[in-house]
Amino acid sequence: MINQLYTVNKNNMLKIFNTLGRKKEEFRPLKKKQVSFYQCGPTVYWTQHIGNMRAMVIADLIRRSLEYLGYKVTFARNYTDVGHLTSDEDEGEDKIEIAARRDKLSPRAAADKYIAVFEQDVKDLNCLEPKFKPRATQYIPQMKKMVQQLLDKGFAYSTDLAIYFDVSKAKNYTQLSGQDLSKNISEKGKAEVSDPRKKNPADFALWFFKAGVHKNALQYWPSDFSSPLAKNGEGFPGWHLECSAMNKALFGPALDLHLGGVEHIPVHHTNEIAQSEAASGVKFVNYWIHNEHLNVDNGKMAKSQGTAYSLQEIKDRGFDPLVLRYFFLQAHYRSKQNFTWEALISAQSALAGWREKILADKQQKKGKINRDFKDKFLAALRDDFNLPQALAIAWNLLKSDLAGGDKLATILDFDRVLGLNLDQIKAEKIPKKILALAESRQIARREKNWSESDRLREEIARLGYKVLDAKDGYQILPR
Repeated sequence: MINQLYTVNKNNMLKIFNTLGRKKEEFRPLKKKQVSFYQCGPTVYWTQHIGNMRAMVIADLIRRSLEYLGYKVTFARNYTDVGHLTSDEDEGEDKIEIAARRDKLSPRAAADKYIAVFEQDVKDLNCLEPKFKPRATQYIPQMKKMVQQLLDKGFAYSTDLAIYFDVSKAKNYTQLSGQDLSKNISEKGKAEVSDPRKKNPADFALWFFKAGVHKNALQYWPSDFSSPLAKNGEGFPGWHLECSAMNKALFGPALDLHLGGVEHIPVHHTNEIAQSEAASGVKFVNYWIHNEHLNVDNGKMAKSQGTAYSLQEIKDRGFDPLVLRYFFLQAHYRSKQNFTWEALISAQSALAGWREKILADKQQKKGKINRDFKDKFLAALRDDFNLPQALAIAWNLLKSDLAGGDKLATILDFDRVLGLNLDQIKAEKIPKKILALAESRQIARREKNWSESDRLREEIARLGYKVLDAKDGYQILPR
């Protein structure tokens, strides 16, 4: 089952690390210069932490890179507002129902609440708007149709609790993860399952019935499957089914790019492939892209430890959200990144330096995009979206002896990918009182009068400004 691909010139080809093949591969989209791109979006039961927001920025950077390279991108990012249980392996409670009870709202109102927060966060991080933002609850008919197809083809079966996908019928079920299912079962005790009528421990739920632990489910729809293999009654979709059905509805049976976190490889994305290809009979996704996690202080981000920071917490500490975006640019999407407040302060100082240089260049007439720097920038993007390298090239540009007008034109061209809103930078007049306090603080620092320096910094902060110290001086910014 190979999709028809067109022939392209191999010069200056974009190469993407494809999880499916575990290597960098030349990118050949299904349609010439057009890209269908889907990202697993948030389960909207809570405010997303900055680790999740890193994934959103990564998707935005990949999309911008593709458009910069001349592709027309159709981008979709979903909202899961039903069916995602507290365990990815069909166990636990629906996360949306947990949110609804916690917030004393209906499931729909709870989802609306956290979608609104998320929408503001991605806007603050300057992520481009997707063409499609499907909500799982809007695609129930399409999901039920896919379940019916899988029942009719013999890939699914029913118990009193759920309709399951039979993984023993799937071709190359572990092709994405490379895992040994028998070893996985023995090591993790997966032979013990909540539904004794499951045929295989790895079989996953396509549709849950309003029965057993889900008998009091708050969200449910008629389970009207016309098959002797299916029990009927009310129920709701499984999480894995949702992305497959929404993808098929939006893009058809085949997709160019699918992005998600590395944690989705062994279960969620593996199951997406199995059910999608069983239902349609064609290859589901040609290029699987997976982003690594964001750590905090070299440890896992955790609510229990108070390290699952939200973007609002970043803003409450006086940081521009674009500082966080700049910070994310410093690590490759396939690498883990470590967040510390010191690292964010460093990113803030670096971005402030960029803005200062660009403001100076804005005093000159805008020139032409420099071909040499642009070629290097393009090469970085074509190398599996190497944004850290692209950022380094942008830094070299700003430090170069290129004419100011040409430098400005080139960095603004690069910002089509970087997304730092460099074209919107305006000089802000700092009040004389703040300037005087900052200069007094500088004198105190030269005299090593640290207590006076700290006092003046706090006074400046109280008046709504902050001082960024550097080797060659300092910069004043509004908080």
